[in-house]
Amino acid sequence: MNETTLHQLRVFEAVARRGSCNRAAEELFMSQPNVSLHIKQLSKAVGMPLFEKIGKHFCLTEVGRELLATSQEMFEVLDNFESKVVSFKGLTKGKLNLAATKTAKYVIPKTLTNFCELYPGIHISLEITNDKCIGERIGNNVDDLYIMSYIPENLEVNLLPFIEDSLVVVAPANHSLAGVKNIPLESLKNEKFIMREPGSGTRSVIQNLLYEQNMEVPVKLVLSSNEAIKQTIAGGFGISILSYHALMPEPLGKELTILDVENFPIKRTWYVVYPAKKQLTLIARTYLEHLMKTSELQRQFDSMNNELTHNLSTHNQLGHFNDYKNYNSISTNVVENLLVSR
Repeated sequence: MNETTLHQLRVFEAVARRGSCNRAAEELFMSQPNVSLHIKQLSKAVGMPLFEKIGKHFCLTEVGRELLATSQEMFEVLDNFESKVVSFKGLTKGKLNLAATKTAKYVIPKTLTNFCELYPGIHISLEITNDKCIGERIGNNVDDLYIMSYIPENLEVNLLPFIEDSLVVVAPANHSLAGVKNIPLESLKNEKFIMREPGSGTRSVIQNLLYEQNMEVPVKLVLSSNEAIKQTIAGGFGISILSYHALMPEPLGKELTILDVENFPIKRTWYVVYPAKKQLTLIARTYLEHLMKTSELQRQFDSMNNELTHNLSTHNQLGHFNDYKNYNSISTNVVENLLVSR
């Protein structure tokens, strides 16, 4: 394997992790034929096939699994070395790989803006996906830090509570239950539900609640985008359960309403997660501290927002949501300014 390059190993690792040359090519910004060529050259250097096709699936051979484990160990050693080099140089340049749940996209980019202003030489990659895919990325040690609401099973990880979240029932503003107080959960049986895709943390929370209540709801549409769900609700198709954070950036005025349903809002916590045995780079540790400062400052402003949140529940209409939105926008700006000043 004297002619094997580090780049070939990274291409191989991406193909093994993503399960196909096409998906690996997209991730690496390479052409599919170029990826296939690297795998062919690496197999030739090893002297044995690294993949085998079983039906429609692209699977690692035994030799391929050994090479993948060895490659991942090499990358970890190299990452640790890069971290030490960065610590010698200071935070003037380097990289940070993050993965966050789809709902967290309403929060994380703001923290990245502040962080990049503080450390302009840091290159950041942010993958937005659902909790199931993030769990897979943790198992493969793809990123430095992960932001998610779902606690991975069968994985040894460090968990740091980040931000509190609430799930609410969202419906068209002209819904027959709009403005009704203490709606029984059973009343939702006759509603057309729009649900997030399998693997979504929000979907898992909803399914657990329905299981506990021994209840089923008719799922008429599955969408992987919170924005698409909001637009579909506004169009009168049905109702859904969404995060408050998904409603905050651009409430749809008088087109949506939050239903006052028993057992709602459902409280949950977002966590910053990383493998238990992982040695964080200096950049990752610095960004983690940055997130924790954001979390603490946000908690301070959350207490200030409680009265307005109560008013929102009283009005129960996103048409009355603008006051809360504007106040929260001011609060967020103050948080960001405090972070920058630090």
